[in-house]
Amino acid sequence: MKRILKKVIKPFMPSYEVVTTTYQVIPGLPITKRLSTHSFEKGESKEAKEFYGKVVSSDFTKKLAPVEVQLRVAGITIKKAQYGPIEKFNKKKIAQS
Repeated sequence: MKRILKKVIKPFMPSYEVVTTTYQVIPGLPITKRLSTHSFEKGESKEAKEFYGKVVSSDFTKKLAPVEVQLRVAGITIKKAQYGPIEKFNKKKIAQS
């Protein structure tokens, strides 16, 4: 009975994604920004939160500053971690790549 109920409810649950934004700063050039997205299926909140925790606690992520990691539910950011001086960047000078 629980399986049937879960199958009925699953399409209406939100989808999750972990977005990692890496900024590359080279003096004299515009700041480049790269997005890396890891998407999860609908209703996989436990897996998404575990993955977010692994990314945030990773030593590699902390050494790769400036980095911003976000946990999003249906496009809305619910958790955010920043490493490095991201707030000081002039948003007009950031180029997408």
